[in-house]
Amino acid sequence: MTHTEQLNLKAPSDSARAGGLRELLAIALPMVISHACDTVMMFTDRLFLSRLGPEQMNASMAGGLTCFVMMTFFLGLTGYSTALVAQYLGAGRKDRCATATTQAMLIALTAYPLILLARPLVHMVFARTGISPGQLAPQIEYFDIVVYATVVGLLRNCLSSFFSGIGRTRIVMVSAFAAMLVNVGMNYILIFGKLGFPALGIRGAAYGTIIGGVVGLGVLLAMYLGGGIRRTYRVWHSLRFDGDAMAKLLRFGYPAGVEMFLNLLAFYAMIVAFHAHGPTTATAVTVMFNWDMVSFVPLIGIQIGVMSLVGRYMGAARPDIAHRSAMSGLKCGWLYSIVILILFVGFPRHLVAMFRPEQADAIFHAAAPMAVRMIRIASIYVMLEAVVVVFSGALRGAGDTVWAMCVSVALHWLMLGILVVMLYALKLSPEAAWTGVVLSFLSFSVVFYRRYRGGKWRTIRMVRTQAELLATDHDHDFHEPRDL
Repeated sequence: MTHTEQLNLKAPSDSARAGGLRELLAIALPMVISHACDTVMMFTDRLFLSRLGPEQMNASMAGGLTCFVMMTFFLGLTGYSTALVAQYLGAGRKDRCATATTQAMLIALTAYPLILLARPLVHMVFARTGISPGQLAPQIEYFDIVVYATVVGLLRNCLSSFFSGIGRTRIVMVSAFAAMLVNVGMNYILIFGKLGFPALGIRGAAYGTIIGGVVGLGVLLAMYLGGGIRRTYRVWHSLRFDGDAMAKLLRFGYPAGVEMFLNLLAFYAMIVAFHAHGPTTATAVTVMFNWDMVSFVPLIGIQIGVMSLVGRYMGAARPDIAHRSAMSGLKCGWLYSIVILILFVGFPRHLVAMFRPEQADAIFHAAAPMAVRMIRIASIYVMLEAVVVVFSGALRGAGDTVWAMCVSVALHWLMLGILVVMLYALKLSPEAAWTGVVLSFLSFSVVFYRRYRGGKWRTIRMVRTQAELLATDHDHDFHEPRDL
């Protein structure tokens, strides 16, 4: 009996559970925890540095985000291997899963020197953004350290995508948890000079981030090269260039890479626009976006779970169960967002107070009321973030990546345009400009829902099943999607 026939002939009880909450949570919950760990790492970086002063905190956010923006195209491109691995798995072709991951790792290694070559350009951009001198120097210092560790993040992303694609997300969770523990501990030691180490300030935050990332990568590598995974997925055999798998990854993954880069570039430009408005606005926005990150980043774990399951069932030619997986993801996303909504509406002053410096600071004192108002404004869209994240993940898992790229990029740059016009052309307050950005975000949920509801994603085929390959007696499994 073929793999596809086995899926189609499941017992009714098994079929009823397929794509349900239990199956989704088995994949998504470890990824939610993993992304929560990543959130804690970034959050504590800024929280510890806020004790030294708001400009140190602002510098770590801007410097770290700049480094991340430089990685985003390659993170999006290689991260799409999650869907490709899942589709190979669903098609009953386990031997191709590790091959897809190897192609992602080759892309990551190629990207690293390109990122380092762009470092002088980033220095020039920093100098021209108009940020305060007190923030500029530590921002460059932080960036110059973490940029050399980008290869660690790129390779972690490739291996995390493999384990997400095969549904072994607990391994990703363990890796992220180990990285978080090391990162937070080293940050505390190196920033403040504990256990006999010198107090390195913002440099200590950068070194702690790197050490944590290396530990996380080590955990993933150990599991990937371990006996069970190595034998089942023929990892050693996959360590070579494969033109067919590389073509698929580039063909379907480049829209995800372009989308991630352009979206993060728009977001980065929004941060720069706010920071250039003055130290008070920069501090308020940094605090607000720290909490906005808490509301959004864990949802990416749910998105990965949805993308993995949708990819798996689309690979098995079961769009009905793929749809059920997406609906399960939406329920999970809304449950998490309700908690965030309560925090943002009921306790914004407490959230802002966590970032108060140890010494009285005039900048933070002026920024705190603005940050409280901006967190309350952000509560308008927290429920709809789940809609965007889940449906975009479902579309990408099915292979509808070009449309998702075009619409998402257009909407992000629309938000940037609204911010610049309101803040600088109309000279409105930062809170008013932020309100305009939030209201424009609401259109995201409508557009992505309508695309998903249209159902074109159901007709896309990325890979053929093992049975189809045997029936046609050839190895060519690339099928052009009908609506890309």
